[in-house]
Amino acid sequence: MPRVSAPNRRISAPKRGTARLPSGPARLRGTRATVLNGPHAIELAGLLHEVSVRLLGAESFASALERLAEFLVGAVPGTVRCSVALIGEGGPLTSIAAGPPGEGIDEIQYASSTGPGLDAARTRTLVTVADLSGDERWPHLAEPARAAGVRSVVAVPLDVPRAEVGAVSLYLATPGGLGPDSLLTAMALVNQAEVLLGELRRRDGMSTDAATVDRAVGVIIAQRGCGVREAYDVLGETAQRLGLDRRAVADRLIKAAVRNA
Repeated sequence: MPRVSAPNRRISAPKRGTARLPSGPARLRGTRATVLNGPHAIELAGLLHEVSVRLLGAESFASALERLAEFLVGAVPGTVRCSVALIGEGGPLTSIAAGPPGEGIDEIQYASSTGPGLDAARTRTLVTVADLSGDERWPHLAEPARAAGVRSVVAVPLDVPRAEVGAVSLYLATPGGLGPDSLLTAMALVNQAEVLLGELRRRDGMSTDAATVDRAVGVIIAQRGCGVREAYDVLGETAQRLGLDRRAVADRLIKAAVRNA
């Protein structure tokens, strides 16, 4: 079952503009698909289509993250667990995962603020671990990895436009990580997810703005005893007079009404 957590520990996000992996077509340039290590180009196109349908059909942003983690476990050969971690600007870490092996690895990584997933998020570069049980960079993860039967990790940076930076971590039961073609497949799917998640964030923002304006209109109706159309006109005229957008004026009006109440 997917797991959602938002620990109180705050983890700073990297500064925008930090060098990272190329996005879009640049990530896929020179891809050579093989039957053994990765899907044929037509299969890859099918995977990209499927992840698009799944994420855009999600009822919320959190649900989309769950669907992404679940999908990658089945889509990338050898993956036994997928963790998606996002770090907001100055906000707490949010993590969602699918697949039971490696839960302890995630918990220790997030509690200590260090590990392959968080390093990929902060540096915005691909992080690969051939054998987590013996990797000198994160010795505190060695025992949990052995206990969970996780040998290698691939962490791909995930940069959600206008929202958070983060990473998608794929845990594998065999050492050595992913083969070149499977790695490019994973990177292509994460790259597609970045665009889709950014669109979902944009939609969420629009819905929030609309809900705030509607609440402010209700306040105006209650205060003035006017109709809905007149209340919207009052809000628009006030915004124009103050040189602010309607959402900003609506926020102020709602806060003032709460104080007066």
